[in-house]
Amino acid sequence: MSILDKYEKIVAMWRQFHVETAADIDLRLDNFRILFAYNSGKIENEAITYHDTREIFENGHILNFTGDPRTVFEQQNQKLCYEFLKEKIVAKEALTLPLIKEIHAILTSGTYDERRYVERGERPGQFKKHDYVTGREEVGSLPENVEGDLQELFDELEEYEDKDILKITSYCHARFEYIHPFADGNGRVGRALLNYQLMTRNHPPIIIFDEDKSGYYSALEAYDKFEALEPIYKFFQYEIERTWGKTLERQHVHDNTE
Repeated sequence: MSILDKYEKIVAMWRQFHVETAADIDLRLDNFRILFAYNSGKIENEAITYHDTREIFENGHILNFTGDPRTVFEQQNQKLCYEFLKEKIVAKEALTLPLIKEIHAILTSGTYDERRYVERGERPGQFKKHDYVTGREEVGSLPENVEGDLQELFDELEEYEDKDILKITSYCHARFEYIHPFADGNGRVGRALLNYQLMTRNHPPIIIFDEDKSGYYSALEAYDKFEALEPIYKFFQYEIERTWGKTLERQHVHDNTE
């Protein structure tokens, strides 16, 4: 079975779950939310561990932690963001500038370093005040263009509401990372928005696994350099299969034994 075939079967399986309430989300994402937070955080912070992430999600704290406090803040913030977005996913709230800034404020609270916070006046929940470039192609909107570029992106999404959901979401993610609207935390925010968009459209969310980050970065670079969307679109199909393939297999066995 091809990745595309598995992807389509996984989407069909997800829709059969009828995820319509916050309780449904908790049921279906019980283990997913921890794996997502761990992998999303570890992409940019090697100090994050699965054990610490699980401790935070299940117990609200880590015992005997001696590392960088930023690591704890980042994973606590992941849990807070999950709780914050559940009801908004159920309500299918549209993406807006205030919502994106609130997500950023939650995910980056307590994580800005002295240079950004004191010297440059940057703040969680605010768009960047200075020019930050990213990637080999040195992409990133100028600070004065961030709000306009994001609003243009939101307007584009509304025009293509009924098209291929994963392709639209792939474009939004690549474009968001290209705009690079914040001084820090763009990756974490972008990955949270990726799943927010998928779930509000009755699509299964994705884990971008830390061990696949070179492929992830390469796909984003292809968009930065050539505006090529196919690499990130194919990459997300692959990651959906990695995320939900075993669940699909268990569901198939269950259906055949009834």
